[in-house]
Amino acid sequence: QVQPVESGGGLVQAGGSLRVSCAASGRTFSSYAVGWFRQVPGKEREFVAVITRNGGSTYYADSVKGRFTISRDNAKNTVYLKMNSLIPEVTAVYFCAARRFGATWSLIKSEYDYWGQGTQVTVSS
Repeated sequence: QVQPVESGGGLVQAGGSLRVSCAASGRTFSSYAVGWFRQVPGKEREFVAVITRNGGSTYYADSVKGRFTISRDNAKNTVYLKMNSLIPEVTAVYFCAARRFGATWSLIKSEYDYWGQGTQVTVSS
């Protein structure tokens, strides 16, 4: 199995950029489709973006299209989420998750088997 670990969250001003990372320990990350989700207190965890195992395809929630970019470096066992033109409304805990070994990508959080602990992203106005 694989254990995702997020890093790179923090406080940033509106209009700024931030890149969060998801590093994997355990098995090789390249065998897992990886998604990013986010959650604010009192709300459901929601899908943000997903990337296929080889990085050839990506998919985004409508709310982040054009501003967020998901990518991966399988040689480093790491997936990234670059966030540009940040607005306070994207303040949340961002979670990285991996599907089961060899599975295709999904938008549905219940279909993800391995989750990180989350990293807080706060955008100030």
